[in-house]
Amino acid sequence: MATEKPAIFTLSTLVKDYARYNEWAHETLVSWLRTKSTDLLEQTVPSSYPSIKLTLLHIWDTERFWLSVLQQRPAPKSYTWERFDGTLEDILQGIVAFSSEVREYIEGLSDDKITELVEFTSPWANGIRSRAEFLHHAMTHSVYHRGQVITIGRNLGFTDAPMTDYNFYLTVRGY
Repeated sequence: MATEKPAIFTLSTLVKDYARYNEWAHETLVSWLRTKSTDLLEQTVPSSYPSIKLTLLHIWDTERFWLSVLQQRPAPKSYTWERFDGTLEDILQGIVAFSSEVREYIEGLSDDKITELVEFTSPWANGIRSRAEFLHHAMTHSVYHRGQVITIGRNLGFTDAPMTDYNFYLTVRGY
């Protein structure tokens, strides 16, 4: 366990740490899921997305959308489950690699850029908020769906789910 003194709290340190936390939580979850049968990860279950695989695809796709908002770029083509032709491994690799990309982007932002107002337009909603608020939303959305993955896994008989709470992350980091 690392013993690292936390930085003085600012909005910038919180946002950057939350991006690191999201990356860590995805890596932790994916490492655990790689110990499970692909058949079970693709099994249809009653949930907001019909399998662990498709819940992970939704997390990845949503993070891709919100990064485009943060960067003020056009939204990427959606990876909806009806149109995705990749494998489970593509999703596992993609969600981890993309969370690293988000972290790198956020770590490179100045305090002013983190609090800068940005705009988004989508078929579901429109808004103007700070990058920090949109990032917080995107990361909270991922936390919500990681919880669903754990619950789906529990219903499939998995009893060894990893702890991915933010406070546990801080503990692992030695805070």
